[in-house]
Amino acid sequence: MLPSGPLPDGASIDGEGVWVQILKRPRGTRAALFVDRDGVLVDEVRFLQRVEDARLIPGAADVVAAANARGVAVVVVTNQAGIAYGHYGWDAFIRVQEKILADLTADGAFVDGVFACPHHAAGRPPYDHPDHPARKPNPGMLLRAAEMLSLDLAASWMVGDRADDLKAARNAGLAGGVHVLTGHGARAGERTAAMALSGDGFRALAASSIADAPSLVPLLRA
Repeated sequence: MLPSGPLPDGASIDGEGVWVQILKRPRGTRAALFVDRDGVLVDEVRFLQRVEDARLIPGAADVVAAANARGVAVVVVTNQAGIAYGHYGWDAFIRVQEKILADLTADGAFVDGVFACPHHAAGRPPYDHPDHPARKPNPGMLLRAAEMLSLDLAASWMVGDRADDLKAARNAGLAGGVHVLTGHGARAGERTAAMALSGDGFRALAASSIADAPSLVPLLRA
């Protein structure tokens, strides 16, 4: 399951099998916009593994560029159960991820870090973990990003298409999250479960897609 060749710049697979890629080194503590990948940053494709199927959602690059312009770190945090199930391996993940990063660059945008968790309770060894701390809704990827990129989690936000994305944000101590209807967001119960997370200092907001984030997220309005 390990990559067949060298990893891209800034990337590693840690001792627990989690993908960690730092693309922009921190320059002081700052807030972050955490973004789920499939269904939020790019079109939802079941077990996305082909480069030709990796397409940015309209407006996604503009939102990332807006965060870049404001000095807000952009961090992709993605569960990758397809690896756990054996549908594809890290080589396919790398090809798809490189395409996404190239498309963002072509649109004048960049991300600071990418974290991907391949573990799933129904996965194959070595990714058959019953409840890995990096898999959303657990906050492991967000906490790791905060440590490596010097992020202010209390001022940070998440954009996701699943209630579990926002739950991970709340578990990590973020200020809030935006639930979108792209990807899995329109599935029965997702929006209701996401909105129910509001409270105790956490704000859960509703949007059609990531393109709506600048009108909702305080970080992008500053």
